[in-house]
Amino acid sequence: MYIGVDCGTQSTKVVVLDVEGECILGEASRPHRLIEGENGRREQRPGDWVEALRGAFAEAVARAGIDSRAIRAIGVSGQQHGMVALDGRGEPVHPAKLWCDTETAAWNAGLVARLGGEAGCLDKLGLVLQTGYTASKIAWLRDTHPDAYHRIDSLLLPHDYLNFWLTGERVTEAGDASGTGYFDTRSRRWRHDVLAEVAPELDAERVLPRLIDAQERAGIVRPEVARALGLAEDVLVASGGGDNMLGAIGTGNIRPGLVTLSLGTSGTVCAHSPEPVVADSAMVANFCSSSGGWLPLVCTMNVTSATTRVRELFGLDLAGFGERLAGAPIGAEGVTVLPFFNGERVPMLPEATASFLGLTSVNTTQANLCRAVAEGATFGMRYGLELLGGLAEGASQIRLIGGGANSPVWRQMVADITGTQVICPEITDAAALGAALQAAWCHRREQGVTLEQLCARLVHLDERSLADPEPASVAAYQGVYARYREALAERHAVAC
Repeated sequence: MYIGVDCGTQSTKVVVLDVEGECILGEASRPHRLIEGENGRREQRPGDWVEALRGAFAEAVARAGIDSRAIRAIGVSGQQHGMVALDGRGEPVHPAKLWCDTETAAWNAGLVARLGGEAGCLDKLGLVLQTGYTASKIAWLRDTHPDAYHRIDSLLLPHDYLNFWLTGERVTEAGDASGTGYFDTRSRRWRHDVLAEVAPELDAERVLPRLIDAQERAGIVRPEVARALGLAEDVLVASGGGDNMLGAIGTGNIRPGLVTLSLGTSGTVCAHSPEPVVADSAMVANFCSSSGGWLPLVCTMNVTSATTRVRELFGLDLAGFGERLAGAPIGAEGVTVLPFFNGERVPMLPEATASFLGLTSVNTTQANLCRAVAEGATFGMRYGLELLGGLAEGASQIRLIGGGANSPVWRQMVADITGTQVICPEITDAAALGAALQAAWCHRREQGVTLEQLCARLVHLDERSLADPEPASVAAYQGVYARYREALAERHAVAC
């Protein structure tokens, strides 16, 4: 048996994978508390992740009905970019600053300038620094909390931290390291000179985790953790990776020709590439994958986080929100939403706020507002898909994951807005499945088992979720999308 863990923004999820039976035997989750501030602050306490993992693990194993000593390996997926700065005792010097934190926008702009602008970033890193990457968080901590900054002994990412708790080892892999802002995504190595620009007092050799390959193990579960979880003494912990990288594995997106689109708290669209990508747009991140190769990716910051705001404003449950979506026409009778509640990364508007446009006394209804916020989030994904250019143009199918993928209305909306067939894996929590698959790969690779073989056996598509674009709806959305782009252009002009 293999365990997959996904530490996301809202919760930590655990799945128990039976490779021989080709199924998930049990799963469970535990929520996290988000610390928010008006200035774009978004933080969490790493200790909360550990407690969530422990609780979800116990419940998932109980639901699976197995002896936990049958577990052979664990894989961990984590929300990308989070700054987990530890002192010499392995304790956080400050709450983890998350991917969706935009408090550090000014620090990011300063770092981009010091690195030589977009061209300098591309030359040194293979991508352009974005607000939300780890680098600006460290620079922010240095200026605003110098006492905490000077206690830093290790700089980890969320998945690295859970691996550290499990094994005592400070390691990372290229996929998640790609989003730090001090890692060269082409040569797959740390850029100590760039970290020196970010944090000149820190010794890169000391504070940065050791890099390992995606198929390598991070270590063995520590004896005290094994006893607490009821594990055997020799359980492997795989390298793990960022949630986008493990989500790609969980959808079988480990070869060219497929696109994975996630309707999660944030939105991501990515496609596999066997070689580094030099994109036309700085908003396309040339990330490494966690399966070998590269995973060019575009991330928007407001998807289910935006729809949840509106849903809860009206006191609707998920079923009620779905009814409102279905009850409003395409284009929401003229209502347009720029759903930038958390600022936005694509397009680069880190300090933006949400806008509801075109409201009249006639069209201001629950149904139209619900429909418009879902359309706005989906238009952002189409915008990102267009930025991927040829990598996405050749794709005949989008594999849809994340909480929003559970909505039939939203699935059809994605198909119609992108003009592409959409289908979900049977397990839409693809990052947790991907983590379990990577764990199995790590454990079995010496026997000649490949990740491709594991994905072929265990990534099953849900034919009931298939949504083909409807020609009339595709045509109708062209005008609505043009309206969205016009509003976006006006917002961008004001921001500049």
